[in-house]
Amino acid sequence: MDFLLEGIRDGIYLALSGDPDVMRASWVTVRVSFGATAVAGLIGLPIGWVLASHRFPGRGAAISVIQTLLGFPTVVIGLVVYGLLSRRGPLGFANLLFTPTAIVIGLVILSVPIISVFTMTAISSVDARARETALTLGASPRLAAWTVLREARFGLIAAILGAFGRVSSEVGIAMMLGGNIRGYTRTLTTGIALESMKGEFGFGIALGVVLMAIIFIINLGTRILQKS
Repeated sequence: MDFLLEGIRDGIYLALSGDPDVMRASWVTVRVSFGATAVAGLIGLPIGWVLASHRFPGRGAAISVIQTLLGFPTVVIGLVVYGLLSRRGPLGFANLLFTPTAIVIGLVILSVPIISVFTMTAISSVDARARETALTLGASPRLAAWTVLREARFGLIAAILGAFGRVSSEVGIAMMLGGNIRGYTRTLTTGIALESMKGEFGFGIALGVVLMAIIFIINLGTRILQKS
């Protein structure tokens, strides 16, 4: 129990003292997490909107596929993207393997189904009469769609936050595609894995504390914006 308390204490100290390794790992974590969440949002939000508000042949199959992808093993995602980006892969010419961009690609694949399913659920829960009422009052189809999105905004925010929390805590994809290069692709999670394997459990816990602090700050900031 003592090493847990020491790890928490060390985490607070390392964060406040600006330890270079912690700061670099924190920056990489924030950068790839925000990047992946933003790209996944641009892809997943429209997918969720279409699945929730349109009826078309194959819709049921599409929903089943998206929901199944929620359980897609992260090591498989890492392996597939690794194969695509490796020198012998079709995208090897881009030299993206073991870069932050490679991590973002893997995390986007991981988080698109999360945002899509959460968005579909949020929009489906909006009373159908909201859109009909807006159209009856003379709103254009685009404005009516915006009305529905406003009604579902808390669910959409939850979708984004859920995806951010998932990608910021991912270790397998970051390790396989980033290579855990110190100061370049090492994230807080891959740093935790490395320190734990070295037996530095206190430092690993310290990195975990910093990671949880980052996620907490993001969620707190979002709640403040919701109330403003």
